[in-house]
Amino acid sequence: MKKVFPILILLVMSIQIQAQDLPYYEIPKASDSYTAGSVASRLIDGLGFRYYWATEGLTEKDLAFKPTPESRTSGETIDHILGLSQVVLNAALKKPNGEKQPEMSFKEKREKTLQNLKKASDILKNETDLTEFKVIFGENKFPFWNAINGPIADAMWHVGQVVTFRRSSGNPFPKGVSVFTGKVRK
Repeated sequence: MKKVFPILILLVMSIQIQAQDLPYYEIPKASDSYTAGSVASRLIDGLGFRYYWATEGLTEKDLAFKPTPESRTSGETIDHILGLSQVVLNAALKKPNGEKQPEMSFKEKREKTLQNLKKASDILKNETDLTEFKVIFGENKFPFWNAINGPIADAMWHVGQVVTFRRSSGNPFPKGVSVFTGKVRK
């Protein structure tokens, strides 16, 4: 037993360090000034933090859960959030949408979603004018306002669904996570 305990501690610490390698374990430090870009960036950071914790520790049972036969499963909802994160990133990159996502495991989808949000946030953070950032679908170009009320707000909505679904499948939201401060209480 004495030999197992130190190994167990190292394993837990290793898992915590790996988890912190992904963006949004906590919300990054806020900008010192309020600009169009810093506000959009912070909105995306809030989404990233919520997504990180809504999806942390999900099991196959959680991913397969859906409250009614007509509903999406949590896994299908996570697919949708990944697509929304790509639209947000493409707006930040000034790139058209439409590229298909490759097949990925849940872990890969989670990482890709978090990375997409972090990249978009980083690009927008220091911008003062967002008029050049468009949501592009084919020949249609929409102002960044549509990214806010479209994919960003929609993704927040769906993150809330994942939290509700995980609770319904018996896996509550992790304790100690403060969406108000963007920190994890130990």
